[in-house]
Amino acid sequence: MFIRRLKEDLRDFEGKPLFTKREVKTISFNLSDPEVELYNQLSDYISTQYGKAEQEDKKRNVAFALVILQRRFASSLYALLKSLERRKERLEEFLRKGSVEKREAFLELEELEEVEDSTEDEILEKEREWESVSLAKNIEELRQEIETIKTLIKKTKEIMEREEETKLRELKKALEEGLKTIEEKGGNRKILIFTESRDTLEYLQKKVRDWGYSVCTIHGGMPLEERIKAEKDFRDWADVMIATDAAGEGINLQFCHIMINYDIPWNPNRLEQRMGRIHRYGQQRDVHVFNLVASNTREGKVLEKLFKKLKEMEKDLGNKVFDVIGEIFPNKNLYELIVSAVMQTKSLEEIERELEVKLDKEYLERLRRDVLEEALATRNIDYTRLAENYERAKENRLVPEYVEEWFKRAFEKFGGKVKERKDGFLSIEKVPYDLRKRAEQNKEVVKREYPKATFDKEKAFKNPEVEFISFGHPLLENLIDLVLERYKEKLLNGAVFEDPSGKLEGFLWLFEGEVWDGTGKIAGKKLFCIYDNGKEISPINLNVLWDLVPVDEGTQVPTYSIDERRKKAEELFYELINQYKEEILKERERQARIKQKYGVQSLKKLIYDLGLEINELEERKERGEKNLEGVIAQREETKKRYEQALEELQDQIQKEKKLTYGAPKLLGIFYVRPTYKKGLADEEVERIGMEIAMAYERSQGREPVDVSKENLGYDIRSEGKGEVRYIEVKARSDESYVELTMNEYLKARQLKEKYWLYVVCNAQTNPTLYIINNPAERLKMDKRVVDVRYVVPPEEWKEKGERHEEVH
Repeated sequence: MFIRRLKEDLRDFEGKPLFTKREVKTISFNLSDPEVELYNQLSDYISTQYGKAEQEDKKRNVAFALVILQRRFASSLYALLKSLERRKERLEEFLRKGSVEKREAFLELEELEEVEDSTEDEILEKEREWESVSLAKNIEELRQEIETIKTLIKKTKEIMEREEETKLRELKKALEEGLKTIEEKGGNRKILIFTESRDTLEYLQKKVRDWGYSVCTIHGGMPLEERIKAEKDFRDWADVMIATDAAGEGINLQFCHIMINYDIPWNPNRLEQRMGRIHRYGQQRDVHVFNLVASNTREGKVLEKLFKKLKEMEKDLGNKVFDVIGEIFPNKNLYELIVSAVMQTKSLEEIERELEVKLDKEYLERLRRDVLEEALATRNIDYTRLAENYERAKENRLVPEYVEEWFKRAFEKFGGKVKERKDGFLSIEKVPYDLRKRAEQNKEVVKREYPKATFDKEKAFKNPEVEFISFGHPLLENLIDLVLERYKEKLLNGAVFEDPSGKLEGFLWLFEGEVWDGTGKIAGKKLFCIYDNGKEISPINLNVLWDLVPVDEGTQVPTYSIDERRKKAEELFYELINQYKEEILKERERQARIKQKYGVQSLKKLIYDLGLEINELEERKERGEKNLEGVIAQREETKKRYEQALEELQDQIQKEKKLTYGAPKLLGIFYVRPTYKKGLADEEVERIGMEIAMAYERSQGREPVDVSKENLGYDIRSEGKGEVRYIEVKARSDESYVELTMNEYLKARQLKEKYWLYVVCNAQTNPTLYIINNPAERLKMDKRVVDVRYVVPPEEWKEKGERHEEVH
């Protein structure tokens, strides 16, 4: 099961659109009189040649050798000229030899559409082949055809020499309008032009450059390295990139938000693929697309009618119509309609009638229900639960700040250098040899340096020239490999930490647990951290490690029975993993109900319907109808496949609910000792601080929950009035400095406006509450105590905090 979603409909869990808006504008223009004359002469030539073929057996066949010429005209006069010149040269070769080389001149529409799906080079090769196909039956007809082509070449050159190509003038205006839009809306001075023809690309490159723009190009015949370089050239210095359809595959052009379709693909479904080159996740600006269409050509009339109809639909459906253009016109082959218009096998009136869609309430409702909505799956998705899970995931995820902090420590441990730049990005210098060598062994590339890098996805999206480092990036992945190789076994020997807060004294056990289902696949994998203070054992959040100070090797560790304590820790592990298994089982049972309801029932219905169909075919066979054996055998084979699929699905559903877990896998053991012993007075001050913070939250109409024992990086999760607050409470018996632990600081950086610092001073005498929102950005603090504490002086939190004295 899947949910289908259109770009314009996608939202994050806060309701914000994931994609920017997109405006598609059709620029219609009329060809000049000389161009119309050339167009008609070309059409007459094609009609004459097409008429020479025997039509009786080729009703659905088209002479595509000739359609190419019309397609070239639709692209540019230069593309037409080059195609005509190649054709003339080839036919003159036939003339010199005294015979026409007979080749297949016709293809079915379906076959041509298959060619359309080939690579750009393959299409080019096929078109070159078609350019040399002639339908001339003798030498005299061949001479006549060559003369006709010469006339067309002369006419084309005349128009080009007089610079009367209307489409070029429209392109120039579209470029100016695009740049005006950039100036008004802001953004990079970048415009992407798409064409179908490599000849047109070559032509436009010279013309656009002559108009004073810096230009780069990209097409399907370029190796990947050259395409990547072209992307970089466009990003770094070029105003305009001219591209063919195949060019953009795998290339990220989201730093550009203006696109011009110089020629429109005859398969309009491909328009969405073009738009997707710049209208994609990470695009920061609204996208503007200009489609150039010649109104007084047959294919132009069809396209104009099509775009006009889509524009009408936008009012009711939003600018999502290009995403599902084929389904908006069900049972209509748009490509076939355009070719039919070009070859005049159907009248324009017939074609326009086929494109006439009645935009009544019933039709729009069907579109929304069957095409634009998710239908079946939506009834089985609990969006409220998903939103809650998303919030929890956001709280607990391994955020960029944690990954960045780990990277810096590990990278420097191997001899690398990382510096903070003044603009907030990182300069990763001197990538260690061991790291580059490991990458080489893994057949990956790690550079010697990364002058401008970030671990923050949002910053990377806004600055495409910045190296975005996250999981999957070879620099990080190979560093993880090296750390595991060098230090994984050492974890089992143990490590010693000090706790500056004075809370912890004992052992931390780190176990990995796995849950499998009956198919043998892993249903879940989880890390379990267990704290043992010698008296009692309890689970603890692994984030606590951020707040501890590593101690030199050789430190003495208590000698009480480690084996006995491990046994106790494993007992708790089995309790925890059993709870984890029950959580997975609950979700698996929910999924099983959906699979049973829709998967199993659908297959049963298909099997039942096939059974009825087979019975009917058997009855027709008994009545003497011939040639039914093959059809019956095919239906029986299909029914057998469905029966097997049903059996396999039912078996799979049962196996997916059979969950088991294995023995704990010990990954590491840590001893933690307090830097100082926490006294009863400290605990009393903290208790008062929590009570005051909780009372304040209730007075504001929110429901606070104490999560201080979970080591989440905050003490209270408070919800109400449409917001969630993550609150860290700092209580003091006086008005001295407060400290944020590393975990608290990183969590504050992650949650930003949702994170709050509540400082309660003079807790035992005259409690006063100071509230600071987004403390990681608003407060100046010193980093001390071996990088695990951020110290905020009293004058800072008192000045920036909102004061509340009467809180009960």
